[in-house]
Amino acid sequence: MSEKLTPENEPRIPVTPRLGKKSTRVIEHFVAPLEETPLAAVDSVSEGGAPLSLWAEAWRNLRKQPLFIISALLILLVIVVAIAPQWFSSVDPTSCPLADSAEGPRAGHPLGFNLQGCDVYARMIHGTRASLMVGIFTTIGVLIIGGTMGALAGYYGGWLDAILARLGDIFFALPLILGAIVMMQLPAFRDNRSIWTVVLVLVIFGWPQIARITRGAVIENRNADYVTASKALGLSRFSALVKHVIPNSLAPIIVVASISLGTFIVAEATLSFLGLGLPPSIMSWGNDISSAQPQVRNNPSVLLWPAVALSIAVLSFIMLGDALRDALDPKARKR
Repeated sequence: MSEKLTPENEPRIPVTPRLGKKSTRVIEHFVAPLEETPLAAVDSVSEGGAPLSLWAEAWRNLRKQPLFIISALLILLVIVVAIAPQWFSSVDPTSCPLADSAEGPRAGHPLGFNLQGCDVYARMIHGTRASLMVGIFTTIGVLIIGGTMGALAGYYGGWLDAILARLGDIFFALPLILGAIVMMQLPAFRDNRSIWTVVLVLVIFGWPQIARITRGAVIENRNADYVTASKALGLSRFSALVKHVIPNSLAPIIVVASISLGTFIVAEATLSFLGLGLPPSIMSWGNDISSAQPQVRNNPSVLLWPAVALSIAVLSFIMLGDALRDALDPKARKR
């Protein structure tokens, strides 16, 4: 413990005066008590708790971010609406009496009717499912194909990396929307339009971005010490890839996938707006926006509401991706 030095225990420092006589002079020193300084708080280390993993530390940071909380609540709302649309609208969206054509809002129909006499609010609610399904299943397919090819190319390198990288460059040079428009006009896709057809087309042109991100993350981790140690213990190269390299490379992949999900929802809406995506019999935001074109001048709200729903869903996934990037990427994390 620190204590104030007194004249009794104060060290004597010899001082030689000008006259050459040897004498001693007491120099007073004062040491502040430790409890009055912030050193105890600064130097304190919790020795009992286990060190946090990357995911645990990321979750701790995410819970403090308003951006993550808002985006997570919006995404949860969109998912609940897609799973149980009847909780939010009791009106049959397929009931479209011509007597209600282009009518305005009234009791039980807060957003009015479109040109075909369908309830705008009911179609917006029930159209959430198709748009969200396209985004989710396209993201899953892109992760499987692009993640597998990127991981193999980055881990093994050599001729395999060269072939997969050139194949990815070919598809990466084709714009997503333009390639999907061309492919959806082929007879095999045009005559069998459905949710799964749109998903397949978007996966074909959407996997190169995930493949590049996965390849870069795997190259960064393939020579890490824990991978070398696992190989020294007898683990095969492929087992080391699956058990160690890929799990430690997931952070940037998850960030890009969450942002890409919103991009695929927009791609489906664009194709449906052009009449090349989902058939008119399937309710989606893109089809509702397309069917509202004749009423843009007279009743623009018919187009506005499905566009707002589309924007909120896409924005929520982009916000989630930004929050995940700040939490999972130490270089981009905001201090």
